[in-house]
Amino acid sequence: MADLFNPTDEHASLRRMVRDFAEKEVAPQAAAHDRDERFNQPLFRKLGDLGLLGVTVDERFGGSGMDATAAVIAHEELSAVDPGFTLAYLAHAMLFANNLNFNGDDAQRARYLPKACTGEAIGGMCMSEPGAGTDVLGMRTTARRDGDDYVLDGAKMWITNGAVDQKTLGDVFLVYARMQGAARSALSMFIVEKGMPGFSLGQKLNDKLGMRASPTAELVFEGCRVPAANRIGAEGDATLHMMRNLELERLTLAAMSLGIARRCVEVMNGYASERQSFGKPLRSFGQIQRHIGESYAEYMAGRSYVYQVANALDLNKAGNRLDSDGVKLYCSTMAKNVADRAIQVLGGYGYMGEYDVERLWRDAKLLEIGGGTLEAHQKNITRDLATVSVLR
Repeated sequence: MADLFNPTDEHASLRRMVRDFAEKEVAPQAAAHDRDERFNQPLFRKLGDLGLLGVTVDERFGGSGMDATAAVIAHEELSAVDPGFTLAYLAHAMLFANNLNFNGDDAQRARYLPKACTGEAIGGMCMSEPGAGTDVLGMRTTARRDGDDYVLDGAKMWITNGAVDQKTLGDVFLVYARMQGAARSALSMFIVEKGMPGFSLGQKLNDKLGMRASPTAELVFEGCRVPAANRIGAEGDATLHMMRNLELERLTLAAMSLGIARRCVEVMNGYASERQSFGKPLRSFGQIQRHIGESYAEYMAGRSYVYQVANALDLNKAGNRLDSDGVKLYCSTMAKNVADRAIQVLGGYGYMGEYDVERLWRDAKLLEIGGGTLEAHQKNITRDLATVSVLR
């Protein structure tokens, strides 16, 4: 019988490897880095040794050349122990490396992807702005051609990996901007490196509710000069690039939700067996059975949906928005609800850091906002279903 969650031996081996690494090396540091709001760069670079930083990148450029299902496995397993660390991984491996791999030319890929795949360079993607989130096409960052360069002006907000510490920029970014005078729907994309004139760290954003182990920043472009060779594709072509990569981003964010939910189910299930109340194991009470039973069923429903979509996703093609939005819409709220139930089952202990579920609960909330809000997914799904009368 085919295994939906591990469709090949290679996928099964990948899961074993990532889970072993996550339990042995990621889990022990998670609470401290969350508490200190600190990005673990040395551990992040170990993901490069495992081939995970370029999991979907062509092997010619240092990647592992794997598929969307492999990306989902990596995100699910890492997020089960440290969603914050995993978010930094997603921004690098999906939003930067995968995006450049499928949209850049060979010269651009050869220059930037090998260092991204080893972790020598830490990357990210710049789309959201202080005044443009869900309305991404309302972005105000502009680009103009000036000889052999482009000049970028504007600011980007909520950029994961934008700063690796309080004062230090990340290394390299894919930046979306609109050519001066271009149509609202015509965006262009540029590779911008730390050290380019006019590119600076506005601020590292601190005191986040959750995902504290992933660094978030505001980045500023003031007459930032970028070589014309760093433009990806033709002017105005990047909107399609962005939409295609958003599909994989939302799928892997849904996979992160799976990791959170799985760990919360494991914690509350184990605690319900160990804890005695009124002389009986906690799991013998109907209220607790409801929390555990509903959480497991919802987790498995979401997991089945995510892997169905992942197994069918062709990374070279766009047009998967209906279900990439669908899995994130369902799984993000599912994970938050499962984490909430886990806290309820553990009572006072759930409110404390010892059992991890309070951290997972805080981390889960971002997944209803980042990479597309619940409201954006509802809008997109309804729009895509407008021409559908019968569901297959």
